[in-house]
Amino acid sequence: MNVSHAHGPLPLSGFTVGVTAARRADELGALLQRRGATVLHAPALRILPLSDDGELLAATEELIAHAPDVVVATTAIGFRGWVEAADGWGCGEALLARLRGVKLLARGPKVKGAVRAAGLTEHWSPSSESMAEVLDRLLAEGVDGRRVALQLHGEPLPGFVEALRAGGADVVLVPVYRWLPPADLAPVDRLLDAVAAGGVDALTFTSAPAAASLLARAEERGSAAGLLAALAGDVLAACVGPVTALPLRDRGVATVQPERFRLGPLVQLLCRELPARAPVLPVAGHRVEIRGHAVLVDGELRPVPPAGMALLRALARRPGWVVARAELLRALPGAGRDEHAVETAMARLRTALGTPKLIQTVVKRGYRLAFDPAAATPTTG
Repeated sequence: MNVSHAHGPLPLSGFTVGVTAARRADELGALLQRRGATVLHAPALRILPLSDDGELLAATEELIAHAPDVVVATTAIGFRGWVEAADGWGCGEALLARLRGVKLLARGPKVKGAVRAAGLTEHWSPSSESMAEVLDRLLAEGVDGRRVALQLHGEPLPGFVEALRAGGADVVLVPVYRWLPPADLAPVDRLLDAVAAGGVDALTFTSAPAAASLLARAEERGSAAGLLAALAGDVLAACVGPVTALPLRDRGVATVQPERFRLGPLVQLLCRELPARAPVLPVAGHRVEIRGHAVLVDGELRPVPPAGMALLRALARRPGWVVARAELLRALPGAGRDEHAVETAMARLRTALGTPKLIQTVVKRGYRLAFDPAAATPTTG
């Protein structure tokens, strides 16, 4: 595996990662890009506030009837909306009375302001506005056997609920918003097309509704079988936690998840998993690592166009063996019947690699990688 250092490739250089999150997508995208990834962002959800929704009413009545030990307020607008909705149902005072008697945590200054505007006092609030800090505090105090009410804001917080339940908490969700498909489906469709075309190495999921929404859109377009085949093959499905992975698991998709259900560990997991999946071959005295849209030749990143990557993958499947032009033509994306297309793409591939001797022309037969079997180790590939 390549690690990031002053003069070498970043761990995700040459890989393309799809981000399906609506919330905190910028943060996740920035974390991935800082490690070298190309990011395709396609929010698979949009968020609508609930005012007259039975789900929120049921959660509110449940909390009034059965006191939680802790209530976590996550957004100012969500907390205010919850109190206003309860007022509209005639149980606003009962809700506030219940909240006065429990430990109330507010995520940051804005939420603290909304809590105080409602005539309540928070027990604690992080200055950072970080839900990770709220989670750390809850877990440090111990949540085993405790009832924790969590005011949701849009997508479930990445890994937050999983971590609390893993710690033994009974988590009551207060859904102040509803998830719907995105108003603009074009980015999702572009992402699905990129997956089908082999242009995506990993898809990240930070909520179960986003995973379910992406699968539903693929069904609508008639491309669900292709998406599932890609996720069973070359495309890594990375989920922030086990709850997020459920819609994928139900469709038979294997997923990877970090031990800690947070965005940072999710990105670190990708930094380990994607390079580990990249074939590494000794070729013509060089170390060649084949990534999503680039190749590392002796640790130097060489971007390669899609047609060239398709040819290189076809050659790498049987390193050292001659692959006929006709077979290479079939591997080219959108190629016709003219084998001259193979020669053109091969010339561009050799130029991109910067080391022409990596690929040998076998006259009248085809091409082969100049594979060094003596240099190969049992772990190569």
